[in-house]
Amino acid sequence: MADRLTQRDALSRVQALVAAGQGGIVVTPNVDHIVLSRQLPRLREAYRRASLSLADGQPLLWMARMLGRPLPEKISGSDFVTPLMAMAATEGWGVFLLGASESVSQTAAAALEAAHPGLRIVGRDTSIWRGLHAPQVVDAIRSSGARIVVVALGCPKQEMWMLQHAGMIAPAVSFGLGGTLDFLAGAVPRAPGWMSRAGLEWVFRLAQDPRRLMHRYLVRDVQIVPLFLGMFLRDLVTRLRPSRIRPVST
Repeated sequence: MADRLTQRDALSRVQALVAAGQGGIVVTPNVDHIVLSRQLPRLREAYRRASLSLADGQPLLWMARMLGRPLPEKISGSDFVTPLMAMAATEGWGVFLLGASESVSQTAAAALEAAHPGLRIVGRDTSIWRGLHAPQVVDAIRSSGARIVVVALGCPKQEMWMLQHAGMIAPAVSFGLGGTLDFLAGAVPRAPGWMSRAGLEWVFRLAQDPRRLMHRYLVRDVQIVPLFLGMFLRDLVTRLRPSRIRPVST
């Protein structure tokens, strides 16, 4: 579900997408996204049509390695946003922020502009509860001239929004970055680096907001275990199955 890319590779791919001028969708799968995609056809379709898929989570790297298809590194959306915004500032790309509350969006925009001199935040929209499918949201993005749209609505809402509107907001490239604006604004603390590298970021997040996240981490995401075992066993059977190609008789 994730492309085999380093962060540098991913940035080059983004640069190519923007230069092509045809828009695109960038997704950042993690365990929860994979589980949800099995239940939601529209989410699966968004992943199928994504221009770029970045592995957001150490467990994905472990699973990919066990399946014999290792990924070079974890590229979480909240980490990728820093080099992405640096590139946007250098290239002169306008950035549009979609999602989060007004205070979070405003604070995140100010933080980004302070961290990346020359960065242009050309628009923001926080109408998450006022109908994100409203034409005025698309019109605002198009009229802003943005080439990068940070869609911070959470999964699966952000992926479904991008799937429906990618063609309408082209040539802008949309990035589903979940809670990235909350992190940038300091509204939600990030897990320490060692916990992220150890695959324990979910423990930190659960401790911060147990009422909201308990079902996700302790009930829903546990479904990844049988899903992964099924993939592992299918791959194992395929590798062990003898070749059906018969030698040509002479």
